[in-house]
Amino acid sequence: MSTGLRKAFSNAKAENRPAFVTFITAGYPHPNLTVDILLSLQRGGADVIELGIPFTDPLADGPTIQYSNTVSLKYGTDMTMSLQMVRDARARGLTVPVVFMGYYNPVLAYGEEKLVKDCKDAGVNGYIMVDLPPEESHSFRNLCLKHGMSYVPLIAPSTTNSRIPLLTEVSDAFIYVVSRLGVTGAKKEVNKELPEMMNRIKQFTNVPLAIGFGVSTREHFDLVGSHGDGVVIGSRIITVIREAVEAGKDVPQVVEQYCSEVCGRKAVELAAASTQPQADLEVTDAAGQGVVAVGEGKKLKSFYELATYFGDFGGAFVPEVLVDCLTQLERVFIDCTNDPAFKAEFESYYDYIARPSRLQLADRMTQEAGGANIWLKREDLNHTGSHKINNAVGQILLAKRLGKKRIIAETGAGQHGVATATVCAKFGMECVVYMGEEDCRRQGLNVFRMRMLGATVVPVSSGSRTLKDAINEAMRDWVTNVSTTHYLVGSAIGPHPFPMIVRHFQSVIGNEAKRQLQEKRGKLPDVVMACVGGGSNAIGMFHPFVEDKSVRIIGVEAGGSGVNTDRHSATLSKGTPGVLHGTRTYLLQDEKGQIIETHSVSAGLDYPGVGPEHSYLKDSGRAEYRVADDAQALIGFRKLTQLEGIIPALESSHALYHALEVAKELPKDKDIVVCLSGRGDKDMHTVAEVLPELGPKIGWDLRF
Repeated sequence: MSTGLRKAFSNAKAENRPAFVTFITAGYPHPNLTVDILLSLQRGGADVIELGIPFTDPLADGPTIQYSNTVSLKYGTDMTMSLQMVRDARARGLTVPVVFMGYYNPVLAYGEEKLVKDCKDAGVNGYIMVDLPPEESHSFRNLCLKHGMSYVPLIAPSTTNSRIPLLTEVSDAFIYVVSRLGVTGAKKEVNKELPEMMNRIKQFTNVPLAIGFGVSTREHFDLVGSHGDGVVIGSRIITVIREAVEAGKDVPQVVEQYCSEVCGRKAVELAAASTQPQADLEVTDAAGQGVVAVGEGKKLKSFYELATYFGDFGGAFVPEVLVDCLTQLERVFIDCTNDPAFKAEFESYYDYIARPSRLQLADRMTQEAGGANIWLKREDLNHTGSHKINNAVGQILLAKRLGKKRIIAETGAGQHGVATATVCAKFGMECVVYMGEEDCRRQGLNVFRMRMLGATVVPVSSGSRTLKDAINEAMRDWVTNVSTTHYLVGSAIGPHPFPMIVRHFQSVIGNEAKRQLQEKRGKLPDVVMACVGGGSNAIGMFHPFVEDKSVRIIGVEAGGSGVNTDRHSATLSKGTPGVLHGTRTYLLQDEKGQIIETHSVSAGLDYPGVGPEHSYLKDSGRAEYRVADDAQALIGFRKLTQLEGIIPALESSHALYHALEVAKELPKDKDIVVCLSGRGDKDMHTVAEVLPELGPKIGWDLRF
């Protein structure tokens, strides 16, 4: 099927014009219209059609394509339906090559080999995977090669000269050139640096280059086409479709008219082209690049210096635009961790953070349990009221070394947002925090704190309007502003090296706890416990004890309304492996790889993924993960409040509930250390809101 793509570009070149590459989302505006739209694209002059496979979290796409994904998914559009759309279109006369374009998780859910075989049978010529860079694509590329499908790499403005040869090496038909930094979307102007960028790429390859991102007009088409072999238009076509629907017009006819106008091909020429048969399958030397030599068994050189995986979990599943930034961040992180001066600088802020945090015996909770001693690692006493400040200070120092002046962050409960806003105020940096609208409502006090500290808080209205969606928007910002901006990731999630960086700065929790209990009890703890959402406080507590085999490691997830309902956030307990936000980890997803909306009384645990190292600790058996539902979390909250006079964060309350349960099972000479990750003043509004429902379940009535 690669042959069809190469032929499309060679035919256009022979006619002294750029190939016209169009994009639509399968199932938008309705699945019944997709086949007609595919045929209208061909009649309008498309040489290649990219058919977008909808995904719940298209983090590299702008609002236009994100909207089309959301609408399509409402109709149940999936991989099977998309394949049938191509079959039906082929049966009705579609001859131009079709390339599927989308994100990796739905492909994993469908099955890589099954998909490639089914694509070949349906008449799909290739695949563009937005978040599957060549380093992570070994298996999928080999399958494409085996079955004659094209794997289409992307090159971005941030792609370095040292990396371009790797990308051209894996191309067997054409390369998608991202003409500017940012997410998809039509723009009024074309990137003025495009000529220089194209000259850089052409030094390394003769493979056809199709240029996209921001093209929308005939003028754009001619200008961009003069620098490359093809022009990609997507967001503008989606907008044309949306406007036609809203105006009650014939959508296929409107699409055909727009395409013919923008590409300028004549009706006679198009009629002749439409009679050409679809190119036959060919698995040979591709585009003159010797792809077969790259093929099976050969993994491409990684651009990262450190191991990117924890067992089978982790990696860097990111758009091409972020690869160089991540390798720079990794390099600076390596330099800093090997630099005594950096360690000294980080520790010089311990007075500011209020480290070391206290290790306190919860004597009345211990008496209540009647068994093991319960110790509290008091991260709630840190500056800003949680463990988040540890990582925020560490990463702001990394950002300084990177020369980045603008900081972005995501936040759920608001604690990481407050910590990030705090260090940005301290270091004089611009701060933008993305927070789901629902979390803004639940955590209004922390929103006010962030704004008081000088941060811009951006409410996110898409999806479930919680942490997952805040991360999506933060990633979109980073893709757009990667050259000036550091993304200060708050949890042990995301692409390499973020899980490793966050673990490094949060490990101060476990290291201190180990030393402190040794001083107080002359021994290691028997159990260490922490709540787990993304998992930053937990990995900070757990990591220093991983090699101490006598120490049980227990993480506690959010059970929401119960793990037998669809309203929970118990990712490790009920999820399956997949790829989201740049990493392979356990996810809450449906059988088609779409991400499921989550629920927890605690905003900070309301996330459908988890840090990849936690996934590894689970599968290796080194850690065990339990679940506390909303009512049980409220029990933990009430116990610490009324027995110790300490109001905990609702996140920490999940771990406190199970600390009591485990303490009951153990003798009195055993010791449990619980990470009290944050204080609960932020949660007063939430507790008051849920008590009418949950209070009767646990016998707690605070009504006047």
